Amino acid sequence: MSVSDTPSDQAANTAAHSSVPLFDDGKDPEALRTIGEVGKALGIRPHVLRYWEEQFPALSPIKRSGSRRYYRPEDVALIAQIDHLVHREGYTLRGAEKVIADKLLQPTASVSDTVPEVAAKSGDEELFGKLAAIRAELAAGLAAA
Repeated sequence: MSVSDTPSDQAANTAAHSSVPLFDDGKDPEALRTIGEVGKALGIRPHVLRYWEEQFPALSPIKRSGSRRYYRPEDVALIAQIDHLVHREGYTLRGAEKVIADKLLQPTASVSDTVPEVAAKSGDEELFGKLAAIRAELAAGLAAA
């Protein structure tokens, strides 16, 4: 059995190609997740997740009393992307951080490529129209600045 055949690798690959991996806990897909839930779903140990929080400024889970971490769906997707870059593509942490920062700073054209996928999955065309109008306003505002 090769390393890429493990369930954690399959979950991470699923997460890298979609916005959030599948959790089999009955919670809403938009629910906050604990460090244990995220670690179990992606096959990443909690101490690694805590270390990545220090190394990747974009990764900042909500912290509640007692320093308990709660990860949003976008945090989980970012963790899956980091895991994919570091463990499957061979990037160093610094290299992965640069790739992620570059993706976050790309012009709105890349954002427009992802918005139709979200709208198509949800089936909510009215929402897509509103998002497209907002995006156009923001692009016009940036162009004027």
